[in-house]
Amino acid sequence: MRIRIVDAFTDRPFAGNPAGVLILQPGPFPDDGWLQRVATEVNLSETAFAHPLPPGGAADWALRWFTPATEVDMCGHATLATAHVLHTTGLATSAIRFAARCGVLGATADDDGAVTLDFPTSSLTPVTLPDGVAAALGAVPLSVHDTAEHIGDLLVELADERTVRELSPHLPSLAALSRRGIVVTAAAEDPARGYDFVSRGFFPGVGIDEDPVTGSAHTALAPFWSARLGRAELTGLQGSARTGLVRTSLRGDRTLLTGHAVTVIDGELLAAP
Repeated sequence: MRIRIVDAFTDRPFAGNPAGVLILQPGPFPDDGWLQRVATEVNLSETAFAHPLPPGGAADWALRWFTPATEVDMCGHATLATAHVLHTTGLATSAIRFAARCGVLGATADDDGAVTLDFPTSSLTPVTLPDGVAAALGAVPLSVHDTAEHIGDLLVELADERTVRELSPHLPSLAALSRRGIVVTAAAEDPARGYDFVSRGFFPGVGIDEDPVTGSAHTALAPFWSARLGRAELTGLQGSARTGLVRTSLRGDRTLLTGHAVTVIDGELLAAP
């Protein structure tokens, strides 16, 4: 079966966030152990597995995501990568509905090749700074919020963009401080550069030291920054080494995430289930 590596939230190869994408035949998913072994072999932040569903239901495709260490409830960049593969190969020609552990997710391809995802907006619950977070990050947060069930990150606001970019956290300490990971963010130093806020995401507890571009985290970043900046339409820059842009549109209990994707590897997986 064919397996692809797709760079998501970028319009050029070797940037954004790479995801493995495996399109399966109709029917149930293979054994969980096999899915996890494939994801561990691919060794990217996420590998997506999708198979078509019978027509007439609430969704068109079933979708799951695995890190090198575990299955996750929600992933933005690997969903964008999967939608990109389905559209560029002709397996989908209109809006796609994915059935996932976090509910039904939408994906629509735009005329310019960008893909817009329709995800649930994350709740944001202010919390007291947990013990050890400031020391592990090496920075003093301005505010800390817990995110929704299927995300499980701590959203940590820092003083400025430079602090976010220069952060060098102690990753082993971060692993025990949240359900999934810690996302740090600050307002853009100069919005004229084409983005409104900057972020970085650290997920050592699920086998990802730093995620290049975290689409799911933007379902929390969008309401966080929309409330502060007074606009529903924003652009976030994730300031990892690869970098990537995520356009966000807050629509109440849904958040739209838009970005491009590029297939960089198209090969054959020889180890069948």
